[in-house]
Amino acid sequence: MNLATDSISFHEAGAYRETDGGNSYRRILAYYLNLIIPSTASVLEIGCGAGQLLSLLKCREKAGVDASARQIEKAGARCPDAHFVVADAAELQAWKTYDVIVVSDTLNHCTDAQRLLEVAGSFARPDTRLVITCFNTLWRPVLKLASLIGLRSEQPVLNWLSGGDVQNLAELAGWEIIKSDSRILLPLDVPVLSALLNRILAPLAPWFCLSLFTIARRRAQPPSSPLTVSVVVPARNEAGNIPAAVARMPEMGKWTEIIFIEGHSRDDTWAAIQRVQAENPDRRIKIARQTGKGKGDAVRAGYALAEGEVLMILDADLTMPPEDLPKFYHAVAGGSCEFANGCRLVYPMEERAMQFLNLCANKLFGILFSWLLGQSVKDTLCGTKVLTKANYDAIAAQRSYFGDFDPFGDFDLLFGADKLNLKIRDIPVRYRERTYGETNIQRFRHGLLLFRMVAFAARKLKFI
Repeated sequence: MNLATDSISFHEAGAYRETDGGNSYRRILAYYLNLIIPSTASVLEIGCGAGQLLSLLKCREKAGVDASARQIEKAGARCPDAHFVVADAAELQAWKTYDVIVVSDTLNHCTDAQRLLEVAGSFARPDTRLVITCFNTLWRPVLKLASLIGLRSEQPVLNWLSGGDVQNLAELAGWEIIKSDSRILLPLDVPVLSALLNRILAPLAPWFCLSLFTIARRRAQPPSSPLTVSVVVPARNEAGNIPAAVARMPEMGKWTEIIFIEGHSRDDTWAAIQRVQAENPDRRIKIARQTGKGKGDAVRAGYALAEGEVLMILDADLTMPPEDLPKFYHAVAGGSCEFANGCRLVYPMEERAMQFLNLCANKLFGILFSWLLGQSVKDTLCGTKVLTKANYDAIAAQRSYFGDFDPFGDFDLLFGADKLNLKIRDIPVRYRERTYGETNIQRFRHGLLLFRMVAFAARKLKFI
């Protein structure tokens, strides 16, 4: 039984041919895969055929598997620096792990898709990403017509899988879905028209797109030992909340450090921070004053001082209770997600915790960001966000893709997490009223800025 593709015997019979339409489609497919796959990644393609797609991927290391010796011979000539193996996926033995595993349009042809995805798992680490592409079932008559008129090579397609089918098969095989997206309305290189349809209209009409992209990770296992934790507390005009921030801060993991970053306060916040550090010699407390402006700058300054393996943000107004932070720790350290996002919109909140217009704006931005990221993010504006230091460093390393555009810090992390294909989960919290001071958020000015950031992110994440 050939699990990699059941069309190999058809190719061996001489009916396989490369077409202009097929080459155009692979170039467009490769364009979107290169947006997903880091240039520094090692990539394995299962069901690589003659290596047409693999040759177009921009990555550090390439390998391919296919059951057809003839196809692998062609692939080796096309990609001389890649490593190729002739093997039936049912009998495939992993020789190493890879950063990214690509299964492109292969599930449409194999006789046992679940088994193929199980085999893919043997090449994966916890941080490996599986990228699956499948044809949209709505395109069945279109692809048949393309084959009849010579735009596409004639190939028997055994399976027409919905997005739900792909998710179910992946989860049965031990993978966890991170996100799905649909791309490509015109699988041909047509000047102007291809860009208009694929980059502008396709994100607005995902149901009609040819290719469904699914990104998954291996189902996570909890670490064998507790992790260390750094909690960054940006503080501006929050003098009255500083003692409570330390008193109410739970110890998490192996140890917990608190990092206060003071931001040009008009009250005596800095003195309160210095005082609370001196009064709590038994706690790991670091303090600093930011040189730049904005919460985003304060968070980055705090992370630069952090020594913990898990990084947290806690707003100094304490409207997100510090007592809820262990939920975030267990979600990230336990492997339930790689980015824990606070969500204030599940439980009832205190009467004056959030004004009605702010509530409406939060719900709207949640809808917009869920569409942008391809993952459910119900509350983008909650200040508490948690991830590992390793993932933060990876976000910081590719920050130039978005630029230094976010004065709040929340969206820099969310967009960066999406670019790295991290698993994001909302952590519901009970939102409290302020007990000291006033909010630093200016509703209308910052609201307009947020809309500008959404438009900017859409150009970088969706309309590409």
